[in-house]
Amino acid sequence: MCTSHDHDLGEAPQAGAARRSFLRATALLGVTAAVSALPAVTAEAATATWRPDPGSRRFTLAVMPDTQYLFDGPSIDKAPVEASLRYLLEHGREENLVFLSHLGDLTQNGAKEEFAAIGEAFRLLDRRGVGYSVLAGNHDVKSSTTDQRGATPYLDAFGPQRFAGRRTFGGASADGYNSFHLFPAGGREWLVLALDWRLSPQGYAWAKDVLAKHPKTPVILTTHELVVADDTLSDYGQQLWDRLIEDHDQIFLALGGHYWPAGRAIRKNADGHDVHLHLTNYQNRYFGGAAMIRLYRFDLDRGVIDVETLSPWILGRAAKGLNELERQEMELSGDADRFSVEIDFGKRFAGFAPVPARAARPASKMLVPGTMAYWRFDEPVDGTDGTVRDLSGRGNDLSIVTVGGGALGWSADHHPDQPGHGSLEFQGFKSPLKGAYLKTVDGAPLSRATFEDGYTIEAFYRLPADWDPDHNAWSGLVSRTGTGGAAGKTADDPDEPLATLSLSNDREPQWAMRPLNQQGIATNWGQETPLETWWHLAVVNDGRHTTLYVEGCPVLRNPRASSLGITSVGLPWLLGGYEYGGKIDQIFHGRLGDVRIVARALPVASFMNH
Repeated sequence: MCTSHDHDLGEAPQAGAARRSFLRATALLGVTAAVSALPAVTAEAATATWRPDPGSRRFTLAVMPDTQYLFDGPSIDKAPVEASLRYLLEHGREENLVFLSHLGDLTQNGAKEEFAAIGEAFRLLDRRGVGYSVLAGNHDVKSSTTDQRGATPYLDAFGPQRFAGRRTFGGASADGYNSFHLFPAGGREWLVLALDWRLSPQGYAWAKDVLAKHPKTPVILTTHELVVADDTLSDYGQQLWDRLIEDHDQIFLALGGHYWPAGRAIRKNADGHDVHLHLTNYQNRYFGGAAMIRLYRFDLDRGVIDVETLSPWILGRAAKGLNELERQEMELSGDADRFSVEIDFGKRFAGFAPVPARAARPASKMLVPGTMAYWRFDEPVDGTDGTVRDLSGRGNDLSIVTVGGGALGWSADHHPDQPGHGSLEFQGFKSPLKGAYLKTVDGAPLSRATFEDGYTIEAFYRLPADWDPDHNAWSGLVSRTGTGGAAGKTADDPDEPLATLSLSNDREPQWAMRPLNQQGIATNWGQETPLETWWHLAVVNDGRHTTLYVEGCPVLRNPRASSLGITSVGLPWLLGGYEYGGKIDQIFHGRLGDVRIVARALPVASFMNH
């Protein structure tokens, strides 16, 4: 950021002190806790090669903004920067640290001696082969120049020659002031585009060429000046947006420093997608920002980037006793410094790097040993014949039963990991009862099966936005007809069916059934499943116990009691229907995909969604 002698570049007002924050358990247990100073670097860390896990869907990008006041002529103090870099080395494995980006203004005056000092600090990363990028800020070079300025102490210290041979280094512009870096994380490649304080036309052309040569790679753009305040870009930041960011959908995150206090903006690019633009700078705070770092923790499964800001140098001084300002600055917890960014990465990147849809799999591939029935809906049910064939070949075909003039629809919509690429659309309604469901034909072998050796029942389903618990709750996805009373099992409610995989009024999947070895009803409960989302359920019994899985994950409320087989009175199975007291009581409202019943316990790896 510009100091008092260059007001023309938009110096921001000083920010107030940050609120006290929650401290990471790995650093401090409390403000006054006796915690050892951060070690220089452990013997193992000093010799081990930096090796982040490229397959993990959780990884961290570290960001270091303006450090200029720590490298200001005779007032050079590299200890805070070294503390931050050591912290990253110490916590690199647990954080799965993939990269560090410095946002410019490494030094105050751009002098050779200043660059020598910070260059020496960064050798901590060089020795371990850690991937990182730097870029020039207005204090590192003559602020009135562009990337065509020629030789400078910055270029001598942090030009392309420093990164040559590093596995993350992709290349640099001919002038040396712009660079790009590639790192693997979350099972794919990511690109950091590190741009100079001021791009020339040649710089813009170079950046566009880099993006064109990596058309399927998500890009994090770093530069010194971008956002000036919340929801506001600086004049130069707007230029970057207009000339580069807006028309390149790959750029989903852009980071800058220069101004203070920290802030954020979101803009829609030309493709209508959000681009998150962040201002990160703490030089106005105690000890010139104390080399604070931001940790951008990516979690691809949760669809979020959790952001945290801290000063490892202050954290490491805690054992010696902290002064009042240090206690405020160890870790920042304000809304601008500790926050989460929600991104559906698959949808956000689909425009330039779509994930190929999984192809349909032949029915024969789903007929694992022990398959009793397999139904899929690749096309509408024949309106005349009204039969769904059991693809296992065992004769457990299904026929349509209509109630109140209801009908079954068909959709090509399906779970992304479903073998068949289609689903039936049930349109059940409770009062008055209306809809259509499927029932196994007379004489179907499944009606007599009791599964003493175990079983696996699987189904894919999706509930629509208009699903209403008052009219649609407790409908069965898969159920066995016949009541407990008819089977001589009168404990609990004797009118309940012998087995049903249903959805509660809170959209919780429930497997409720009467085992052979007990009078009462055994029940497995899952958690609430959101609307307009495809889900895979599996009920697995190994001959002793039953476990309910949602998306291949075992649920909490699986009973420990022994459960042997499924009681039968020789009556049909239903898809989309639920009987009470021997009469149809509810019909499913939603889409039902492939359903499979196997007469043995299957491992998760053999489920249909694998």
